[in-house]
Amino acid sequence: MKTHSTSTSRLTSNSPSAVEHPSPYASAAQTKAFLAGSLAARTARLEANDMLCTDMAADLVGTTPVTINAWVAKGRAIGLTQARRGFKLPRWQFESALWDALPKLSKALGTSEGWALLAFLETPSGALGGRTPRQAIEQGHLARVIEVAGAEGY
Repeated sequence: MKTHSTSTSRLTSNSPSAVEHPSPYASAAQTKAFLAGSLAARTARLEANDMLCTDMAADLVGTTPVTINAWVAKGRAIGLTQARRGFKLPRWQFESALWDALPKLSKALGTSEGWALLAFLETPSGALGGRTPRQAIEQGHLARVIEVAGAEGY
């Protein structure tokens, strides 16, 4: 029985095949640009007007910052990590329709990580007719959003 080698060799930029078959990997410059853009987008989101610090969120819902932190850890609340201590939390998550949906979404997505939950909720979805999951929930379509979240799970 004849076997074939499955090892691969890396193409160098001098190789004629490198032009025909470009590397599937991002260059260091591309990676640096992507990360810089990601950092800028995250920083802008953290500074948006709808964001609350942990103390403000606790005051809004009548609890303590320790409870807010526990909710974030369990996926009960969206807490976004930041360079400073504590979390930033989107105010809108405390509206009843979204508040009731968050634990179900966290479970369906398989994550309690704040940035992942926020990205899911704020990204338009073809499966939801171009609406964001947040919009769909606010319009009464929680079951459909949970279905989409389960299919998308992180």
